[in-house]
Amino acid sequence: MRMPDDFEAVSDAIDDVNKLKKKVWDSASQFDGEKDKAQFRRYEEACDRVKNFYKEQHEKQTMEFNIKMRVNMRKNVRARMGIWEAMEKLNTLVDDSDPDTDLSQIEHLLQTAEAIRRDGKPDWMQAAGLVHDLGKLLYIFGSEGQWDVVGDTFVVGCAFSDKIILPETFSGNPDSDDAVYSSKYGVYKPHCGLDNVMLSWGHDEYLYHILKEQSSLPDEALWMVRYHSFYPWHREGAYSHLTNASDERALAAVRAFNPYDLYSKSDDSVDPAALRPYYEVLIKKYFNEVIEW
Repeated sequence: MRMPDDFEAVSDAIDDVNKLKKKVWDSASQFDGEKDKAQFRRYEEACDRVKNFYKEQHEKQTMEFNIKMRVNMRKNVRARMGIWEAMEKLNTLVDDSDPDTDLSQIEHLLQTAEAIRRDGKPDWMQAAGLVHDLGKLLYIFGSEGQWDVVGDTFVVGCAFSDKIILPETFSGNPDSDDAVYSSKYGVYKPHCGLDNVMLSWGHDEYLYHILKEQSSLPDEALWMVRYHSFYPWHREGAYSHLTNASDERALAAVRAFNPYDLYSKSDDSVDPAALRPYYEVLIKKYFNEVIEW
């Protein structure tokens, strides 16, 4: 039986809206249209603080260290607190790896979330922006230094990619002299997928495992958190010999998120007190009231 023309028109319109709803989170960012993106991530011109950080990180992020950190994470609960309390606790940290800003962490989190919100992205993506760097609490909880908390992430257990910033500094990493860890595939199989490789330990990986168990964020948000510092992959195209087809969804997610994390750093300052009521609603919607960190 043929439907009336007007019914068909309404049905088609609904289908179009549903398609837009599915795609709105990964549409191109708008807030950064007039920004000079060449002024960001200029590591060759970075201050000594940033360069010294990466030298230390690249020398100390070994396979042995990364295995130890994952074992320790399963053993310990470092603190119990809600999301906003965690944001306030983190506020004293200045990220030594970041050449683009000296803002406090709570300002960066709110700038990221607000940029996502201004572009009309879904509230789960705003929530991801709000919390994406909360893994930096590791530094306050007693890490060995910022080198095992912040900075770009990369794969350990195989040859260090030349797409990592300042790649020459890996010469001091013991894994560079290991016959297995310095080989192309290392301990991995070709196209094994990112779920089966070990990324350098830091705030991304730590927070991903926390939120996977203690939030209702969708997979896309969890990928944004886990891979947002994995620049050698999502920006430079490294590790194609290890990724597989299932990683394409994660790549789309982190590329959609990256402009908000990176380019919001030059935005005007924000007022945490004024924004708190709005974000408390999102916190209640997507996160456990008390998080075990």
